[in-house]
Amino acid sequence: MKQQPIVAFLYDFDKTLCTTDMQDYAFIPSLGMTPAEFWAEANGFGHRNRMDGILAYMYTMIREAERRDRPFTRADLVEKGRSIVLFPGVEDWFRRINDFGARQGVQVEHYIISSGLREIIEGSSISGEFKEIYASEFYYDENGVPVWPKLAVNFTAKTQFVYRINKGVLDVSNDRDLNASMPDDSKRVPFPNMIYMGDGLSDVPCMKMMRAYGGQAIAVYQESNRPGVEDLLAKGRVDFIFPADYRAGSALEATVQDIIRKMAAADRLWEENARQLHSIGGDLLLGQLGLF
Repeated sequence: MKQQPIVAFLYDFDKTLCTTDMQDYAFIPSLGMTPAEFWAEANGFGHRNRMDGILAYMYTMIREAERRDRPFTRADLVEKGRSIVLFPGVEDWFRRINDFGARQGVQVEHYIISSGLREIIEGSSISGEFKEIYASEFYYDENGVPVWPKLAVNFTAKTQFVYRINKGVLDVSNDRDLNASMPDDSKRVPFPNMIYMGDGLSDVPCMKMMRAYGGQAIAVYQESNRPGVEDLLAKGRVDFIFPADYRAGSALEATVQDIIRKMAAADRLWEENARQLHSIGGDLLLGQLGLF
């Protein structure tokens, strides 16, 4: 039995699925700091030391927790993820989109590609919806205390995970298969079957990949970042922009359904073309053998 074609949704997390930076909900308040104070400290530290911004904020999390004698373990970060506030409709979005895809004859998968922390995302109410979560992460000792960055996902590094999803090489430690040559028709999720959803400039590298390779790029916005998202559309960096409203019947849902219909139809047309070419090839071979 032929496997159903796969349509993959790739999401940023902060301000795409939840309303602000994930650290702002519970972690930063637990330090006795405001988000503005923490991010000013992290960004300033990074600039002064010419340091990658993601590594700078991860280091600042450890340093400030130690300085203020606050608990900082993997379990503690996961627990803080339970405070995340999602945009309207997000919690049942995945079920609705999966069901719609099934009615169109495609299998829908969801992935996270985020510069935030995997541990906090794992504590959210939607963590079980994703086939894989690619996000920054600490390595922990036997007591669950962070001792080293395990993965740092900056804005341009996000693109490697698009290739991993494309090839089906999801293990971040497997670079050999990721870099190995693979025919386009054997890749697990073709680029034209991908939809990337983000909220701003940090997503531009992935959005440009989508548009270059035939996928779709969608930006969602709150009123506070609407001008920046409108600029992305005006400059041709995204295909569509919508308010961050994932509820049933929203404009975002309607357009995503249209995109899935289009992807499903394109796959059926490709299959019919391949079937006809195979048939012609068989007829030609029989003719050459004098059997047709």
